[in-house]
Amino acid sequence: MKTIWAHIFILLYITAMLRPVMPLANYLINQDYIAEFLCINKDKPELECNGKCYLAEQLKKASEEKEKNLPAIAMEEYPIGIILLTSFQTIETTETPQKANFHYTNSYTFSYLNSVFHPPSFTS
Repeated sequence: MKTIWAHIFILLYITAMLRPVMPLANYLINQDYIAEFLCINKDKPELECNGKCYLAEQLKKASEEKEKNLPAIAMEEYPIGIILLTSFQTIETTETPQKANFHYTNSYTFSYLNSVFHPPSFTS
């Protein structure tokens, strides 16, 4: 029973992932029909679009539909961590900032070895 549910969920996942590619697959399968009957530029044979105009229209429609179905998220309603989303006021000063005294100590050491490790050799 678990494997049946796993197969169903995998099939649903693959279907959802392939949905944006479906207009392209439909174009590749029905290219002759689309070029002959559904092409927008049938009256302009010099463009030689062969139905690519129809494919571009279908892809645009699919992307618009995808964007339309996305939920809008108001970030004001979801504070990040313990920080609340508030507006901060900046104070402008005309004073010159003082230079901070930073002290840097280089504590890096390197242990140089003259000998190079060689793995033991086996003789037969």
